[in-house]
Amino acid sequence: MQELWKLVSSPRHLIVFEAAARHGSFTRAAAELNVQQPAVSAAIRQLEESLGVILFHRSHRKVELTKAGERFYADISRALEEILVSARAVYQRGQNDHVTLSVSTAFAYYWMVPRLEGLHEKHPDIDLRLQTSDREPDIDAEGISLAIRRGDGNWPGVHAVLIAPEVIYPIASPAVMQHANLSSVPDLLQQRLIHLEEPVRERPNWGQWLSHFGVQDPPPKGGLRLNDYALVLQAAMAGEGIAFGWKHVTRHLIEKGLLDAKPEWGWKTGKGFYLVWSQTTPLIRQAEQVRDWMISLAEP
Repeated sequence: MQELWKLVSSPRHLIVFEAAARHGSFTRAAAELNVQQPAVSAAIRQLEESLGVILFHRSHRKVELTKAGERFYADISRALEEILVSARAVYQRGQNDHVTLSVSTAFAYYWMVPRLEGLHEKHPDIDLRLQTSDREPDIDAEGISLAIRRGDGNWPGVHAVLIAPEVIYPIASPAVMQHANLSSVPDLLQQRLIHLEEPVRERPNWGQWLSHFGVQDPPPKGGLRLNDYALVLQAAMAGEGIAFGWKHVTRHLIEKGLLDAKPEWGWKTGKGFYLVWSQTTPLIRQAEQVRDWMISLAEP
């Protein structure tokens, strides 16, 4: 760090440089940072003197990055963005006025939303903020109070409580299921299947499901392929084919008659969906209330 201090002389110069490079203008950078334009010029000049290189080509109406400036900007902008993310997370932790819950889109729509009225009745003053994500979040780094993860419940740095065991069975609209003629599991090979292909998170597929039931033939290559489970459920309800049905997410849709299922063909994978929270950062009282409420709704 001593060497860095000598090279840049002041962290403020890095912020000024990033703004000037992003805008391509010392004047617009000054306006953003609420300083005078000569202050920006002086900061850039001092940074160039410390580094021993020219960072900008200066002309009457604009400034442009040199090759050295382009390299420096690429690294500095990325580093400052990471610092900003961390600063936001720490700031939110310090506010202690809301609860963040990170879940998948499908879990938010079809598990949380139907139950929110009960939470509001029990804890009307809680400010709950649902964050949907297509990846497993880093709770401490992102300032998240609670999250839902799929797995075996063993992750470093977090507490984990099982909300629902993973049970998967075929689902479809009532009309599709009625005409599918599914007398045995291999009959699914003759049906139009809806495939979930998430780009980041690991999820089971039709091949694994069929193999569990002793069917070694690969699933048909046709069908519909979607990258979000909420879209899969919408397609299934619209009659586009037969889809995976995670029991804990689809149970209410089946009870309402929006979907039909083959629960006798349920595959218990041995994994589950867990509510997790940090082992190192204590939960605020409101987050504890949300945690306890969700645990009270856990499925056997």
